[in-house]
Amino acid sequence: MKLATYKDGSRDGQLVVVSRDLSTAHYATGIAMRMQQVLDDWSFLSPQLQDLYQTLNSGKARHAFPFDPTMCMAPLPRAYQWADGSAYLNHVELVRKARNSEVPASFYTDPLMYQGGSDDFIGPRDDVVVPSEEFGIDFEAEIAVVTADVPMGSSPEQALDGIRLVMLVNDVSLRNLIPAELAKGFGFFQSKPATAFSPVAVTLDELGDAWDHGRVNLTLQSTWNGRTVGLCDAGPEMTFHFGQLIAHICKTRNVRAGSIVGSGTVSNQSVEVDGRPQWPKGYSCIAEKRCIETILDGQPSTPFMKFGDTIRIEMKGKDGQSLFGAIDQKIARPA
Repeated sequence: MKLATYKDGSRDGQLVVVSRDLSTAHYATGIAMRMQQVLDDWSFLSPQLQDLYQTLNSGKARHAFPFDPTMCMAPLPRAYQWADGSAYLNHVELVRKARNSEVPASFYTDPLMYQGGSDDFIGPRDDVVVPSEEFGIDFEAEIAVVTADVPMGSSPEQALDGIRLVMLVNDVSLRNLIPAELAKGFGFFQSKPATAFSPVAVTLDELGDAWDHGRVNLTLQSTWNGRTVGLCDAGPEMTFHFGQLIAHICKTRNVRAGSIVGSGTVSNQSVEVDGRPQWPKGYSCIAEKRCIETILDGQPSTPFMKFGDTIRIEMKGKDGQSLFGAIDQKIARPA
């Protein structure tokens, strides 16, 4: 099924069930008011939502209305945890190569992960508000999962059973703030402003055979200012699948229902063309494009985002239909 959260003036919005083709929706008020309620009591509430979903898809829901992505908050507007990995090691390799440094061997066996702010997510059509262009504004197209309770010490296989929903992410980064923060040795903080998520979150069955043991074997499309810059395969080059990422968190603590775990920037390896590397599938963040330029030309030439720029992030199923709806945002100054 597909679930979304509509704006209603509150912090947590109102849960709606959305049809498979994203054309209609129905308030879930009679079952649950908020997404977190469903995650806390999944075994009891999700079958009721599934029944409503089937009724909606059949065109028999009496109080259905046209689905409007501009009304959407993040599917889970605030979460108990937002932990973002870096599961595509090609992205890390490019960053390291651009500055002539090696990737530590441990990176291939132990996932990179940071804990982001989860108290103030933004909706898929909300502006990305940044105080200054000088901060180096970048988008990052990713995939994320929402978990049930996953006990401390869970294996990757056990962690996979704790995945409830999948959604897309724009993990906005302020690149010019990152070096000074990392130099402090405590990781990202001010360089990671509010994160945006897709209009809907979907259950695993909606992905069909594209869901492959913790990976999504579909293309993630990034469109910057109306130009497609990334058509990256999300599945094959994901070094750590979502079960491994969740198990990484579970090494020393429990993961609770409503935790969001991100994949990191979706990234694909280069191919050789006439002895020169090329990246035919493009990129899912500007920083990666700048790393490619540095590797090829000795310096970056693509600027970061400016006020008024737009970014659209979307994934389509094998039938060509949008699975999650599109993140479609504009970079804006503070009011």
